[in-house]
Amino acid sequence: MQSIVLSVVVPMYNEEAVIPALVDRLRPALDGLGVAYEVVAVDDGSADRTAELVLSRGAEWHELRLVQLRRNSGHQAALTAGLHRARGQWVVSIDADLQDPPETIAEMLRTARDEGVDVVYGVRSDRSTDTPFKRHTAGAYYRVMRRLVGGDVPAQAGDFRLLSREVVDVLKALPERAPVYRLLVPSLGFASATVPYAREKRAAGETKYPLRKMVALAWDSAANFSAAPLRLATWLGVTAFLACLALMVFGVIVWSNGTVIPGWTSLFLAVLLLSAVQLICLGLLGEYVARIYRTVQSRPTFHIGFDSASAPSASSAPSASGIPQQRSPAAVR
Repeated sequence: MQSIVLSVVVPMYNEEAVIPALVDRLRPALDGLGVAYEVVAVDDGSADRTAELVLSRGAEWHELRLVQLRRNSGHQAALTAGLHRARGQWVVSIDADLQDPPETIAEMLRTARDEGVDVVYGVRSDRSTDTPFKRHTAGAYYRVMRRLVGGDVPAQAGDFRLLSREVVDVLKALPERAPVYRLLVPSLGFASATVPYAREKRAAGETKYPLRKMVALAWDSAANFSAAPLRLATWLGVTAFLACLALMVFGVIVWSNGTVIPGWTSLFLAVLLLSAVQLICLGLLGEYVARIYRTVQSRPTFHIGFDSASAPSASSAPSASGIPQQRSPAAVR
């Protein structure tokens, strides 16, 4: 069997509308590389016909492979599953919406070989197709992350990147429970390069990353890679203390004017200080304790229900639930 040079990992969630366009652009881009490759389409528990369409296209495009998760586990978990199952010497991750052009993969692979680097980041040099809200919030995210984590984080680099097999093996060995790869990969310190590209409009369907998930990603990024939220609790305490001093003066003035009932001032200040500071600090501490608890449990973040690369042909037909039958489930961290 010919050794696979390039694996392309494509996380998918309810992407049936974009699959035809994705295949029509991705296949010629990869065929033109002149190397043995595979496309690992990771179905993240889709509720539509995503898995069925991938299997149908895979019948004529044998390099297309379906890895199906038993439930929706999230974009980063689906990306992890793809990295764990990828077999290539180089691994590219790309979203299915075609906002990151597949034609850039050739330049990324060429850059990695010519410059001898292990990581090539796709950097969005033009985001004019995104909404102003998306551009501003994304810019704020990268500014904050570079300040918290360090300047090694490339600005405007999402999950469109190329990794060497050495980097992938290191990522697989890490005990990360909720990896954020756009921060985790730069923290490893491997030699890297960047390839700029213009971000395109989504080819079809709706975005799978609404504001709620963007906020969750920002929080995971901050909590996983920095103790800044805990230090924030300290500064909130200092700020609340200073505010309390100012309000103490206000309380004393009101008391001296005789416009309040006895005991109001002391109760007012005590409630202000304790409730504001302690609850915020406890909430931040609780978030970190919860993360420690989840790590100690060592539960897998996703379960692979089907992999077309290792399944017999009789099992390739999806069942009513969308997960192909006759498979052996594998739990992967």
